[in-house]
Amino acid sequence: MNDLNAFTGLVRRCVEDYDMIAPGDTVAVGVSGGKDSLVLLMALNELRRYYPKPFTLEAITVELGFNGMDFAPVAELCDTLGVPYTRLKTDIKEVVFDVRKEDNPCSLCAKMRRGALCTALSERGITKLALGHHFDDVVETYMLSLFYEGRISCFSPVTYLDRADITLIRPLLYVPEHYVRSFAKRHELPIVHNPCPADGNTKRQEIKDLLKSLEKTMPGVRERIFGAMQRYPLEG
Repeated sequence: MNDLNAFTGLVRRCVEDYDMIAPGDTVAVGVSGGKDSLVLLMALNELRRYYPKPFTLEAITVELGFNGMDFAPVAELCDTLGVPYTRLKTDIKEVVFDVRKEDNPCSLCAKMRRGALCTALSERGITKLALGHHFDDVVETYMLSLFYEGRISCFSPVTYLDRADITLIRPLLYVPEHYVRSFAKRHELPIVHNPCPADGNTKRQEIKDLLKSLEKTMPGVRERIFGAMQRYPLEG
């Protein structure tokens, strides 16, 4: 369990730096079935064992409606961890791909998933939602905004949604994606394959490829971009 302790140490530092968890919080982890959210669930479950601010943990999945996505192994993992697990069935896939036939499906899908999560949390009286965005997601989102929207912007470590009265937290922001990937593999986490037709064919994938190429001639470019963002906090 040494790697779990080390991993949780990075998560704890991020949680403390941005004051993400208060005593008595119930933190719901948005579990998509991907490696990021499952690793976040594992890390927060370990953190709650010794964190000085006691909190409880739940897991919640928004099922998009794609065929072949089996969340039974995720339910088994949550049962093993002693974490209550909720699965929300939706018609998001049908709306995005079959009805609206979106040219940019990821944006609408994300909004609908977020809305479903917030509604479910509000019904349960939960006001804190943990999302699995990691270090690489931060850098990629910044680059996406810069290159495709012509603005300097990124999501915040902590975001309060006043309409829903829910606070979003992102405890994996100090953790690089390769660390998340290797952790998930070592612990044989039950990753659920997402058959979304947009997977791997997005602008974000283009930015991933660009950063990978830049790293060959400018090692550490991701860390420098992340550090610049921390030194000069950006609105939003």
